[in-house]
Amino acid sequence: MKVAIVGGGASGMMCAVMLAQNGAEVTMIEKNERLGKKLFITGKGRCNLTNYCDLPDFFANVVTNEKFMTSALYGFSPKDTYDFFQNNGLKLKIERGNRVFPNSDKSGDVIKCLERLLKSNSVNILLNTCVKNIEAIDGDVKAVILQNGEKVLADKVVVATGGVSYCATGSTGDGYVWAKALGHSIVEPKPALVPILLEENHGLQGLSLKNVEASVIRDGKKLFSQFGEMLFTHSGVSGPIILSLSSLINKHYNKGRFDAKYRLSIDLKPALSVDILQNRLIREFSQRSNVELKNILPALMPKSLVSEILKQSKLNERQVVNGVTKEQRERLIFAIKNLTFSIKGLENINAGIITSGGIDCKQVNPKNMMSKLINNLYFIGEVLDVDALTGGFNLQIAFSTAHQMSKSILH
Repeated sequence: MKVAIVGGGASGMMCAVMLAQNGAEVTMIEKNERLGKKLFITGKGRCNLTNYCDLPDFFANVVTNEKFMTSALYGFSPKDTYDFFQNNGLKLKIERGNRVFPNSDKSGDVIKCLERLLKSNSVNILLNTCVKNIEAIDGDVKAVILQNGEKVLADKVVVATGGVSYCATGSTGDGYVWAKALGHSIVEPKPALVPILLEENHGLQGLSLKNVEASVIRDGKKLFSQFGEMLFTHSGVSGPIILSLSSLINKHYNKGRFDAKYRLSIDLKPALSVDILQNRLIREFSQRSNVELKNILPALMPKSLVSEILKQSKLNERQVVNGVTKEQRERLIFAIKNLTFSIKGLENINAGIITSGGIDCKQVNPKNMMSKLINNLYFIGEVLDVDALTGGFNLQIAFSTAHQMSKSILH
């Protein structure tokens, strides 16, 4: 059986290995000069391979089309991914939040592991090779047509070309074009796991916050919240919890704008109730009653935040503590628990760790990843309209869909 896989990223390499190990004649076509170009930069170059959590927790982190992933994730779970790499010589470690990394902290070692398996299983790899289209006759796939006019004949064709994020790594949406030409619908690609842009020129760039809760508010209603770390940038905010929030709200983001007014609210002290925070302030104030507010607040927050907190509390920086009224103290507490900014938009899709959107999952069979429109044409990985939060979940989706496809044609 001849199988052509277009795309040499995470899902493509995994699929090729699994097929070749079971006797398929596999040709992998990659337009870059090397395999795994995007995989190389994931996890800041450390490669967060998967998240070693139970499946119910995993599904809770899938943002789009979690039900579509049921068969694939039960067929090849995070534990299976962990065991696969360990058994093939790549030592792994589990860090905070169940994140799995190679012991070496080098994404290149993950790629080397897969490349070694590709070579030992005689996968034919065509690098620097661009695809023009995929040929199907009478609803059955026949070949991959290269830009130079040559044909790669195949009994099965797998599209593993990724999305449109980090286009410098080769993710330029080619798979969408070929799929659309064969009659498939494409769910509009949107930025996912990207920084959030703010209206205000806050002057806080470089400030990192830990153990805070960030929430997105629309029309006075809290839509989503995330707890953890974040970072102020020159144009807005970033960091793990912000990236997750961007994926949770991007369905409301169309043609560069949101469908309503959205605000970002940050609770700087989520572990403290309003009453506990109030008692702490009263105690601080009583002990240092003749001190200016701006010199009291650094005990509660980073010094660079003090001016913004006082601004949102409508309090003067030179205000002396013994002159603070009960109403002013309540405004101060509210600002500490609800530091608020107006959301302008999301960073460009090319800055996204993952693409939200892609080939409509309604047109793909989740039990084998085959197109419902074209026989023997398969879609795996990020090219599908499936995305998840940060923490290794998206790479696991790539590996699980690759396994689901390979398993289906080998049994």
